Amino acid sequence: MPTRPKPATKSALFSPEGELLFLRISVEPKIVEEVLEALASLSFPVNPQLYHRPAQVVVEFPAYSTRLGEVRTALEHRGLKPDSLEVNRVLAAGVGS
Repeated sequence: MPTRPKPATKSALFSPEGELLFLRISVEPKIVEEVLEALASLSFPVNPQLYHRPAQVVVEFPAYSTRLGEVRTALEHRGLKPDSLEVNRVLAAGVGS
């Protein structure tokens, strides 16, 4: 008896706002306040996790793909380097690493 193919299901990590992404910003400690101010200016709520490392602070938070441009713009308006933002899929992110 042949097996029936499983119906295609959309990942729970998608919404009308796109794919849920995991964003990571690595900066020097003296710049972390600028990052937090940029995140506070976004049109959606962000509850970032901060990880302190020697000479570096890592700020991590989830956001939908349609919001990525807004995040980049907010960081750039605060004078932050665009390459400080790392974007990963949620399942591949390795939270807190």
